[in-house]
Amino acid sequence: MQPLIECVPNFSEGADLVIIKQITDQVEMVEGVRLLNVDPGKATNRTVVTFVGNPEAVIEAAFLAIKKAGELIDMSRHKGEHPRMGATDVCPLIPISGISMEETAQYAQRLAKRVGEELHIPVYLYEAAQPDKKRSNLSVIRAGEYEGFFKKIKQPEWKPDFGPAEFDIKRGGTVIGARDFLVAYNVNLNTTSTRRANAIAFDVREAGRNVVENGVKVNKPGSLKSVKAIGWYIEEYGIAQISMNLTNINVTPIHIAFDEVCRKADARGIRVTGSELVGLVPLKALTDAGKYFLRKQKRSTGVSEKELIKIAVKSMGLDELGPFKPEERIIEYMLRNKADTKLVTMTLSDFADETASESPAPGGGSISAYVGALGVSLATMVANLSSHKKGWDDRWDEFSNWAEKGEALKSELVRLVDADTKAFNQIMSAFGLPKSTDEEKAARSKAIQEATKFAIEIPFKVMQIAYASMEVIKAMADTGNPNSVSDAGVGALCARSAVMGAFMNVRINAAGYEDKAYVTNILNKGREIENNAIALEAEILKIVDGKIGN
Repeated sequence: MQPLIECVPNFSEGADLVIIKQITDQVEMVEGVRLLNVDPGKATNRTVVTFVGNPEAVIEAAFLAIKKAGELIDMSRHKGEHPRMGATDVCPLIPISGISMEETAQYAQRLAKRVGEELHIPVYLYEAAQPDKKRSNLSVIRAGEYEGFFKKIKQPEWKPDFGPAEFDIKRGGTVIGARDFLVAYNVNLNTTSTRRANAIAFDVREAGRNVVENGVKVNKPGSLKSVKAIGWYIEEYGIAQISMNLTNINVTPIHIAFDEVCRKADARGIRVTGSELVGLVPLKALTDAGKYFLRKQKRSTGVSEKELIKIAVKSMGLDELGPFKPEERIIEYMLRNKADTKLVTMTLSDFADETASESPAPGGGSISAYVGALGVSLATMVANLSSHKKGWDDRWDEFSNWAEKGEALKSELVRLVDADTKAFNQIMSAFGLPKSTDEEKAARSKAIQEATKFAIEIPFKVMQIAYASMEVIKAMADTGNPNSVSDAGVGALCARSAVMGAFMNVRINAAGYEDKAYVTNILNKGREIENNAIALEAEILKIVDGKIGN
């Protein structure tokens, strides 16, 4: 897997779009980097930029952006609600795939060293990049902010990790590090009081607050782990907010943070009116939130990804202060290649037209995957109808679980629609490679064999998923809403057809694969799945016929 890291620098300019554009232009000019999001805030006078790429390209882009920010931003004139200490206030690197945190930390150290030595900016390391854990916490490093660092930097314990021990009046200082994925999340309140907002922030943040008990000052932790929070007033919106950094959303997810702030605010006579995400968020964070709020309503969680996101947005009021566009805010959506979903994003008529055209793809493999997706979709529909059926309230979670399982299988089969066509195209590309020399012939032969194996594995995966979906289909035929039993029956017909159709593609592609032991093994497994699917279809149809009764 190609190493991929994310960089989320925070620049101390949120109003002048010309300056912001000049900084982000530096990022976009680096090959191997993709700019994902630019999120300026006028009240905080701060812009959060998100980009991803291979490590070498990312640290080059980060260096150029830090350099440009230092040229354009004058910290001696900066005012804003957010704590800050430099033109580039903080620049974290985050491992995304194919790279460890330790390796990411090394890249952060390289970037910090270069910024300090070439740009002569005081640089502090933080989180995983900082060997001295006494000074690895960002809030501790930044304490005193820009105004306080003129004295702080002279203290021996606060000598910069790189760069001069002189505070730069214009550019300030910069903090560079490596950390896990962090979600910046603000909750909106129906008050203008910063003091009351801070009280709620102290209630929930892990660090809590210091209190005096029996004449002794002690720390009283807040209710949420892995959460940093402060309260502030945002003049742009005319409201106070709880501004949170969720440093580990596996420990405290967004929806838990939202609900807890709601509880603490209510206890102080304050209402939460909505919330906002700053920068990008992982897809799972929103789908988990959607499921959480559906469970609270005792409704089925087996709905589409799109619907789960919609529920999350509405439940947490993520669109209160402005439109929430998932395609621009979810990191997986920003990274996906549109070519990988060319077929499934077509209209039904366009997909049929494309299939009927003289182009050999999409062919039987893609159609088998789509037929399988339709089959399990019918079963998922029955599960959702059953979950919400009047008089079956005590069984909603049983059917919700079936619907969720069906939805997952449907999503995988939908993905395989384009994957099968991609596999076919790879074979065609391999056959089109040059074959003038012995080296070219060997490379072409190897590429053909690799593509052929891939073209066997994709329809075989369709077989496995379509057969697995028959468990859901049978359960819905047997125990689901009896008014929808015919839908379960049609689902069984689709699933069996998907298995048999995909197996035809396995067989025809296997004929061109030279590893005969592999071919024998995959064909034996395929025949077993096909036979089991035919037998299970018969069982399901017997149940359906018995319930229809004519």
